[in-house]
Amino acid sequence: MPNIEIVSYSGTGKTTELAEIIAEAADARLWTLPHDGETKKKMWDALDDADTILFGSPTYMGGPAWQFKRFADATGERWYNRDWQDKLAGGFTTSGSTNGDKGECLSYFITLANQHGMIWVSLGQNSPPSRTNTDTATNWTGANGGVMAIAGPGGMPQGDLQSARAYGQRVKQLTERFAV
Repeated sequence: MPNIEIVSYSGTGKTTELAEIIAEAADARLWTLPHDGETKKKMWDALDDADTILFGSPTYMGGPAWQFKRFADATGERWYNRDWQDKLAGGFTTSGSTNGDKGECLSYFITLANQHGMIWVSLGQNSPPSRTNTDTATNWTGANGGVMAIAGPGGMPQGDLQSARAYGQRVKQLTERFAV
């Protein structure tokens, strides 16, 4: 059975909420980085054994939270040894505004995956035409690289939650297709 692992950080719990939706749809295990960004051997072992690794973080100042960056920096030995070469990878992010430079955070994840020789799973969802677009539509913000969600005080828009579920299903299907 394919093994999908998710590693993410959440400052307010909103990114974890999104990660849980993706994890459920993908039949994945979720690892939430602690507030000090420290990672445990058990998580590293699971990531090393995974067929697919998804990255998640809120977007802070145009990139992932420092706790996620600490995790990313700690992957250096795995990068050197090519331990994650040819694994599938994907990602998701949240911020309090419609844009919030979430695309920059996804670009960070894509670059991290590319450096490891991983194969990126895009969102794979069309965005609705602007004349009919509302926040209840799947991929209403027009993301391509991964899930981008608004994490405001009123909860995430329905369209963002639908995108997350569909992305989890896509990741699961591609993992089943390409896992060896």
